[in-house]
Formats: sequence, C-alpha cells, structure tokens
Amino acid sequence: MIETFAQSLILPAILLGALGWVVPRLMARIFPEGVKPLFALAFCAAAVMTFTAMAIFLGLYLAHGMTLGQLFRLGLVDGLLHLARLGAASALIWAPVLVLSVAGLPKQWVEETW
Repeated sequence: MIETFAQSLILPAILLGALGWVVPRLMARIFPEGVKPLFALAFCAAAVMTFTAMAIFLGLYLAHGMTLGQLFRLGLVDGLLHLARLGAASALIWAPVLVLSVAGLPKQWVEETW
C-alpha cells in the first residue's frame, strides 16, 4: 500500500515541479521582452500548468482503473470542476517553481531592461 501511494504521487509531483520550471522558459521564446509581457507570460504559464495538472490527474485516475463514465457520472461540468480543483491544489507544488523560473527570465533579456 505504501509503495503504491509513493509511486502514484511522488512521480507526478516531480513531473509537475519540473514542468513548472520548463513551461515558462519555453513560453519566454514566444513572448516579447518587457515587464507587462512578463506578467502575461506568468499568467499564461499558470493556466497551462493548471490544465497540465488536470490532465495528469485524469491520467492517474484512468491508470488506477477508474473509467471516464465513473469520473463524469454526475455530469461533464462536475467532473471538470473536480479536476480543476485538483489542478489548482497542485499549485502548491508547481507554483513556487514557476515563480522562480519567471523571476529569472529578465536576466536573459537582450532588448529590454528590468
């Protein structure tokens, strides 16, 4: 029981933490330099991370034998709200890493200054 618990939660937590670092760095290649675009990047990266966490939790449910019918038995909206709450709660893992990643981006600016 303990091994299954650790395997099913620790690896996704490590994945979410790593993605919290990588996602803003990849998105910085698309966004222009500047303070306002940096805040927009942070917001968009947080949205991407929330949806990614929702997908990871959906995958965990499916991997542990739950069917989509069971997950969405109360309706599509209730199922998506449940996954959204889990995605938002997972921000405790990825949000601090994301903030540190975004905070380090101005060091790489060439055209703008902080």
